Amino acid sequence: MSTIQLFITCIIDALYPDLGEAVVRVLERAGATVQFPPGQTCCGQPAYNAGYRPDARAVALHTLDVFSATGGPVVTPSGSCAAMLKHGYPDLFADDPANLPRANALAARTFEFSQYLVYGLGLTDVGARYDGALAYHPSCHLLRGLGEHDAPLKLLAAVRGATLAPLPGAEECCGFGGLFSIKMPDVSGEMLARKLDNIRAAAAPLIVTADASCLTHLNGGLHRAGSTQRVVHLAEILARA
Repeated sequence: MSTIQLFITCIIDALYPDLGEAVVRVLERAGATVQFPPGQTCCGQPAYNAGYRPDARAVALHTLDVFSATGGPVVTPSGSCAAMLKHGYPDLFADDPANLPRANALAARTFEFSQYLVYGLGLTDVGARYDGALAYHPSCHLLRGLGEHDAPLKLLAAVRGATLAPLPGAEECCGFGGLFSIKMPDVSGEMLARKLDNIRAAAAPLIVTADASCLTHLNGGLHRAGSTQRVVHLAEILARA
């Protein structure tokens, strides 16, 4: 049985504790022993993306301290945070010979949730069932930052009773982009509107994504528009036994 360290992310910790529990249920059902290092905080990506590298380094150093004291794979239900740990940390500490080896070691043992299930555990069927149509929105950081296209789709294809409906413009950004939606709200809003049009065109009541940030942005738009469609995290579908 594999022991993993769960990096839960800020958004899930603050806004979606039930989603965090769904992640744990899926991993435990898949045979993993889940440990949760209690000292974990933010990965530092907001500061990193804004160009505040000293602030990002301070947060990243804390994360390195927390997870360097643990063993086994580090799994996070966020392509965004996984990309930060895998690519952002080696960049932040490229000129720091004392901490670069630790950053590289953490990067090497970090997996996004769907990647760990498919490539780490060799699973696509985790015993999930959902009767109805689903569409999939690939988050930018998972698709482009990690280059991952197949793992979430393989897991969804194995969900009993589910049919996967096409989502027009599936690989277009939803417009959130973390601080981007705050710094450039007008552009972000136009991107969201375009994405919502495509979601309405999809013949699926549920849209699945692998990042809680996309989920938050899209559900906000759907709610304001009075839509009955909603966006859920991949783990919420996979947790349905």
